[in-house]
Amino acid sequence: MKFTDHLRQEADGLFEASFHHPFVLSLGEGTLDEKKFRHYVMQDSYYLNQFSKVQAKGATLAPTMELSSRFLTHALHTIEAELSLHREFFTMLNVTDVELATFEPAPTAYAYALHMQQAGPTLGDVLASILPCYWVYYEIGERLKDKRPDHPIYSAWIATYGSEWFRELVEEQIDRLDELAGQATEEERLRYTKLFLKSCYYEVAFWEMAWTLESWTLSQEVNQ
Repeated sequence: MKFTDHLRQEADGLFEASFHHPFVLSLGEGTLDEKKFRHYVMQDSYYLNQFSKVQAKGATLAPTMELSSRFLTHALHTIEAELSLHREFFTMLNVTDVELATFEPAPTAYAYALHMQQAGPTLGDVLASILPCYWVYYEIGERLKDKRPDHPIYSAWIATYGSEWFRELVEEQIDRLDELAGQATEEERLRYTKLFLKSCYYEVAFWEMAWTLESWTLSQEVNQ
């Protein structure tokens, strides 16, 4: 069994939790409350900005110029996606410059970014921490790509993650982690597994963050 097959098997419950989260299901059906998607896309813009920096960190840890170049290419793709897709969403959702200037990431987005930033010290650690974002979105895209929600934003989101272009990026990174794991010690592979599973957990938590409009304000029940 390939190392990534083992990871996917270990994380299956978390993948399924993402697939069946009400945010994902209602997005596919086109019934998602736009306010929830608006919250999601602002948090995701912050997250992708941090994600691209972690990809660039991977480039500094790569043992060859070719591998370093590939990680920088992935970082550039992430930045381009943030600038194009998310900026388009911001316009369609009437997100103002003032909102962007005063934006603060929700607890889950902040924690997920910090988890990835702290992954190290090897390229395998970095890749294990960011691979779930690729992989979960790819599998969701595959599940939703035949959906036709009557909503231009949700249709555009599905088209992005159900695309051949995105599939190729994901498969490249899956193969790369298998290669790195084949050169790693058992201790390193165990560390990769823990990082991967934590990121899969954060993927589920990210949907929940959007669904509940999570913020740094405690609920009234907690305050009492």
